Amino acid sequence: MKFNKYLAMLLGATLVLSACGDDSADEPAAESEEATDSEESSGDAASLETNIVTIATGGSSGPYNIIATTLAEGYSNEFGVNSRTQTTGASAENLNLMAEEKVEMSFVMSDALTQAVNGEETFSEPIDNIQQVAALYPNYVQLISTDGAGIESVEDLAGKRVAVGDQNSGVEIATRAVLEAHGMSYDDIEVDYLGYAEASEAMRGGQLDAAFLTSGLPNASVLELQNSVDLKIVPIEQEAVDVLSEDADYFEALEIPADTYGNEEAVPTVAIMNALVVRSDMRDDVYNLTKYMFENLDTLGNAHQAANDINIETAEDSAVIDIHPGAQKYYDEQ
Repeated sequence: MKFNKYLAMLLGATLVLSACGDDSADEPAAESEEATDSEESSGDAASLETNIVTIATGGSSGPYNIIATTLAEGYSNEFGVNSRTQTTGASAENLNLMAEEKVEMSFVMSDALTQAVNGEETFSEPIDNIQQVAALYPNYVQLISTDGAGIESVEDLAGKRVAVGDQNSGVEIATRAVLEAHGMSYDDIEVDYLGYAEASEAMRGGQLDAAFLTSGLPNASVLELQNSVDLKIVPIEQEAVDVLSEDADYFEALEIPADTYGNEEAVPTVAIMNALVVRSDMRDDVYNLTKYMFENLDTLGNAHQAANDINIETAEDSAVIDIHPGAQKYYDEQ
């Protein structure tokens, strides 16, 4: 009896020790498995060196702001950074913000970008800390008026009250060029420095005869305006585009398609390619930012149909300044 009792105690102790040994063996294995999963996850996810990606855009109702807001949301979700947009007076202001290192990226027009890197027109000295990520989509110069204003051509603007865009904006730069191509200047019109929304509101109230806008199609402010006035889109003819193109190859003749704003026929105009630019010191981050944008063009197109014209073929070929090495690396992989 004593032997059986001793044997039972010995077997019980063995079972307890075995159980303790199994627990201690399982825990390190589980921890190792979790560590492996974590390493695989972090290896798959792209990351950025910077924690902030601020994108300078334009007016709140314009395609720049709509497309850039969607892009910024994507950057925040994909890379875990603080990415947001900054509403501005558009191209010229955006380029100056880049020079001051107050934003990381900007949507700008190619004419303003060319002037900025050359230190021409409104830029007192060259801006040398920016490079291009991509040529985006065409910005259509949209000269709008109303049927009762008696404006059938650019020349008819003489003596009229005209919105030319925010001062020193890409819209204003294009407006000056279009007027010059017709042998006109600000001396021939009554100038009002108004952005998209302000110009539309002033025209609705009868305070404007015409307004210049440059954006992708359609422009939300013009869409809204057509519901309350007899909107007229004034043509910019091929002859003027030929004059514009003599010194700047970023101008091209395009048409505002029929039914864009209730117009029965297509209206000839001039267009300027938009550009996405980045500060040169962004380095390796630009590869991931570029890659994400091109892999999510459908999402950008759903935000605003102008983004449907962004494509890999023209993104590099239509660039007007040096492409950032990070973006170039992405293009070379395609």
